[in-house]
Amino acid sequence: MSFNYARDADDVVTVTMDMPGRKQNVINREFGEAMFEMIERLEAEQDLAGVIVTSAKKDFVAGADIDMLFALEDPEVAFDVLEQLKAGMRRLETLGSPVVAAMNGTALGGGYEVALACHHRIAVDDDRVKFGFPEVTLGLLPAGGGVSRLPRMIGLQASFPFLVEGRQVNPKRAHEAGLIDELAADRDDMMAKAREWIAANPDATQPWDQKRFRMPGGDPRHPKVAQMLAVAPAMLQQQTYNNYPAPLSIMSAAVKGAVVPIETSTRIESRHFAELVTGKVAKNMIRAFWYQLNEINGGGSRPQAIDPIDTHRVGVLGAGLMGHGIAYVTAAAGMDVVLKDVTRAKADEGKARVEKILAKRVTKGRTSEREMAAILERITATDAADDLEGCDLIVEAVFENRELKAKVTQEAEERLSDDAVFGSNTSTLPITGLAEASARPTNFIGIHFFSPGDRMRLVEIICGEQTSDRALAKVFDYVLKIRKTPIVVNDSRGFYTSRVFGTYINEGTALLWEGNNPHTIEVAGRKAGMPVGPLALYDEVGISLAKHIRDQTRRDLEAAGETIDEPPHIEMLDIMVTEHGRGGRAEGGGFYEYPEDGPKHLWPKLREMFPPSGDAVPFDEMIERIMFAQAIESARCFQEGVVRSVADANIGSVFGWGFAPFKGGTLQYINDYGVEQFVARSRELADSYGPRFDPPDILLDMAKKGETF
Repeated sequence: MSFNYARDADDVVTVTMDMPGRKQNVINREFGEAMFEMIERLEAEQDLAGVIVTSAKKDFVAGADIDMLFALEDPEVAFDVLEQLKAGMRRLETLGSPVVAAMNGTALGGGYEVALACHHRIAVDDDRVKFGFPEVTLGLLPAGGGVSRLPRMIGLQASFPFLVEGRQVNPKRAHEAGLIDELAADRDDMMAKAREWIAANPDATQPWDQKRFRMPGGDPRHPKVAQMLAVAPAMLQQQTYNNYPAPLSIMSAAVKGAVVPIETSTRIESRHFAELVTGKVAKNMIRAFWYQLNEINGGGSRPQAIDPIDTHRVGVLGAGLMGHGIAYVTAAAGMDVVLKDVTRAKADEGKARVEKILAKRVTKGRTSEREMAAILERITATDAADDLEGCDLIVEAVFENRELKAKVTQEAEERLSDDAVFGSNTSTLPITGLAEASARPTNFIGIHFFSPGDRMRLVEIICGEQTSDRALAKVFDYVLKIRKTPIVVNDSRGFYTSRVFGTYINEGTALLWEGNNPHTIEVAGRKAGMPVGPLALYDEVGISLAKHIRDQTRRDLEAAGETIDEPPHIEMLDIMVTEHGRGGRAEGGGFYEYPEDGPKHLWPKLREMFPPSGDAVPFDEMIERIMFAQAIESARCFQEGVVRSVADANIGSVFGWGFAPFKGGTLQYINDYGVEQFVARSRELADSYGPRFDPPDILLDMAKKGETF
């Protein structure tokens, strides 16, 4: 049995959800069948005083079974499946006896919708517990009654952050927002309060089933609500560029459902859901952010034969913008940190930056002062290499200079045990080359954090030619311990993320070099689904840094006797940096100006330096060039074995540099476009703009065989 059923001497039935063979209760066909059995049994009870719905698991209900949702292809089938499930919830809330949701743990999505179908909601006050609707993050809509019931409970405008934005909150904040009616100290207290409420409210009904019900704050016909709704869709479209259908669909279903009876409202949300769940965007997002992300975090790219390896003491070399962020996340995860720089003053400055991060978290209530003090206590700021003794992992985060990295590598290794691992936080320099300075190249590996290191979720782990499986396993486990997402790649110049990311900003500069309007280029980047335009992003990365990397690459290739094939627009780096001193945002300005008293804006002289051509690229073609450049280079990386898995490629692109999430990553973009159609379009772009758009052999082969990534 999925639900345990017990009636006590006070005629209160406690239904305890406990799906066999699962760590969590999830809403699937088995759950639906158990719910109908439970409701039929409840409806047959005589003299029923009330019902308590709770869970035997750690959490209340985790939500819908993603496998079931992902398998839905026919909108009519999706609609029918949902309507059958919601019919049970409607019968529960119209049972005629008070029903209490006693939530001992997290209730997200469909799990919280089960609670909404009850008359009263009590939750254990535990900060680890979360409530909310994450469906929008997978391109879906809360269709188990959430879009209909939550606005009726707390108001339309108050519900939008939870429904449209996917906001999740702990019990205290849920109580403040009206999502939870009561808080309990523990499970016993929760059950006692549930019984007390049932005894005090024998005639409980849902507010929306009462004759004089009025939606809190007013329905869409109320002047203030109508004023808000007049601008909300336009603001939403401005934010999403119409790439994400779910937010607007949620808003539409909520507004339309607010002026009709609850039964009609729930059917409206079912229709919207059926369209979304069978659409491309939801399939892309579920594939990436559920299946592939779980594959990565589950250790899909980790050497399976190596037992888990814990990390206890980490040396961070370089206390600058990247180093202090690495020190923070490491210490926050419970490890001791030695934060070393060339002077004690610089090391102290790095620790002070960590303190500022923590102070902000304390102000926002995310960290206690006691936790802040404990984290700072774990960080030792120093300029003495001898303090690195006892470290079992080193993360080097100094400037991208081969000689400097070699120096700090040798200095640190003299103090390390034989099994300690040395990781270089580099974004471009090949790990095999950097490992030449190491006395133990099997313990040398790349650990590429993304800026800012304390906030960016991805870490790219790079294996050199001699990197051992043990070193990879240790670093993989370390990245999971600091609550980041690891992808594993093989060595190459630029590795995977920097190599493919570079094609985005370089395609933007190529369009500018050709005489296209810089503003149009930036809008095309955002419309394509990127977080910011390519020129703005180039400024953030640093035009001077890009020039430095290009110059280093030239020297390395020339020393190796290799030919250099550079596109004409690469000259833009010299024009911007050498001739005009425009090195990027950190140096006062690049493609943009950054006035102290106003927002940033494009540098006016760009149109003088790169005047309009007589043949501007069409807007939609700009978008395709921006996206195809990244997807093609990603396919090349996969073909060359630089990126090891489709999951690493897709998640790496989205988390690493913000590749359009609604497309599910760079390789999924090709699937979504259609491999055969992508190859044909690539050839057309190559004919017009050059060989960088030539489809690699792997795509030609896949198109012939009808395969996808």
